[in-house]
Amino acid sequence: MGRFDGILICTDLDGTLLRNDKTVSRENLDAIEYFKSEGGYFTFVTGRMPFFVSKIYETIRPNAPIGCINGGGLFDYENQRYLWSQTLPRDVVELVEYADKHIEGLGIQLNALDKIYFCKENAEMARFRESTGVPNLVSDYNAVDEPIGKIVFGDDNEEHILCLTELLDSHPRAEEFDFIRSEKTLYEILPKGVSKGSVLPRLAAVLGVDMSNTVAIGDYNNDVSMLRAAGLGIAVANATLECKAAADHVTVSNEEHAVARIISDLDKGILKLS
Repeated sequence: MGRFDGILICTDLDGTLLRNDKTVSRENLDAIEYFKSEGGYFTFVTGRMPFFVSKIYETIRPNAPIGCINGGGLFDYENQRYLWSQTLPRDVVELVEYADKHIEGLGIQLNALDKIYFCKENAEMARFRESTGVPNLVSDYNAVDEPIGKIVFGDDNEEHILCLTELLDSHPRAEEFDFIRSEKTLYEILPKGVSKGSVLPRLAAVLGVDMSNTVAIGDYNNDVSMLRAAGLGIAVANATLECKAAADHVTVSNEEHAVARIISDLDKGILKLS
């Protein structure tokens, strides 16, 4: 019997497991290996698509499926297949057109299940590609005819993001979708009912883990639902106020090996599962 048998840890990536330079510390990697060796399940739940997390996956080697698309997919990386996914209706383009018409210079991308289409370019879309390494696949959003997991709008102007939030919330069809701010400069349209919190029980069920034995770690507003759904929700010290308010516990920052600290605190009994 391992010390962590039947326990599932799900962490966000950017700002949580990853340091600000997008690397994983040796302290975190060693702690993750120890956790897995003692029977625990370790994985990540991210807003990213499965096809551009390969470097991170190979670095940390999760021993469970990953959550992706901000909860819109559960992906078996070893066998390169979705265990479950939910996509947007085709007429979501109506909301995209609405935002594009009313906010000048807004960056727009459509995330299919295996690729990203860049539909409107701006500095934030260029930054996104630079930080993720995804190819610049250009398409008009009306021309994309495959299933779409989410829509991402990007702008480094705070007023534009706030305007976009109000604009989409006031759209006549707003109740048919969910919206989330995934980063300071990014705002997303998701299928109704999709969130990191909604995919966590699906993952736990696949693994046969009781929800009371799940641990979720995050830093931003799109992690709030996951922290609330988990048996133990933990925010890192650099998390948003909303994220900290949703957490059961606040730990050290992503620059201070937060995941390693959490595993150590579980091991020592400082953190306890219900």
